[in-house]
Amino acid sequence: MSSAVIPTAVAGPAPRRVRRVGLGRLATPAVVVTALLGLYLWVHSAPLDSIEQRTLNTGYIASAVREHLWLTLVSTVFVLVIALSSGIVLTRGPMRWLAPLATGVANIGQATPAIGLLVLLSVWRGIGFSTAVIALVAYSVLPVLRNTIVGIRQVDAPIVDAARGIGMSPLAVLLRIEIPLALPVILAGVRTALVLNVGVGTLATFVNAGGLGDMIVNGIKLQRMPVLITGAVLVASLALLVDWLGAVVEDLNRPR
Repeated sequence: MSSAVIPTAVAGPAPRRVRRVGLGRLATPAVVVTALLGLYLWVHSAPLDSIEQRTLNTGYIASAVREHLWLTLVSTVFVLVIALSSGIVLTRGPMRWLAPLATGVANIGQATPAIGLLVLLSVWRGIGFSTAVIALVAYSVLPVLRNTIVGIRQVDAPIVDAARGIGMSPLAVLLRIEIPLALPVILAGVRTALVLNVGVGTLATFVNAGGLGDMIVNGIKLQRMPVLITGAVLVASLALLVDWLGAVVEDLNRPR
């Protein structure tokens, strides 16, 4: 009597879970597009004098937006380099006691009024792009530093102990366990820093660093309402888009 051979199913790789951005996340870009479209229609239907025409043209607006984005990008890169490296070091055993001191120092930069910080730095370093970058870094380093420390510290100790128990090195535990699990908290801090840099970046005009702040200040000084409103709407739209992109990145990188 021959025995029947029952075939066993071979387990294939688990299907990859694809994260999708919910429809609720589309509300912000929809609001931004509506605001920009309304601004465009209003500006092009309004009678503009020669001063307004020289300001409200594609070349000038594109240049101001490009300067503002570059200022935000450069300052955020410095924030990431400083805050992430410092935050990781301050979660290691011998350096833990310095974490409150470091966050307290970083809090001084954010507690100082931005315009006052810019003035003090301009007295020390003069005016220019680098002065604005230093001010923005000092103003926005706190959320990334604090969230890096909190995110790594809140990783469950049994998970870390298990990783060490199977022979993973401290660097491997940091890169493969702690940082991936802390990433949503870290990204929330980066998102906050980006929005701060976009908003406070408008003050860079006072140290001759360009950006969309030029349009707002010129609109106020020259009493040209279309210029003022255009600059304000562009800054608000840029901040909303940056915040939205940060939220999307957070969702996509949330641990399963």
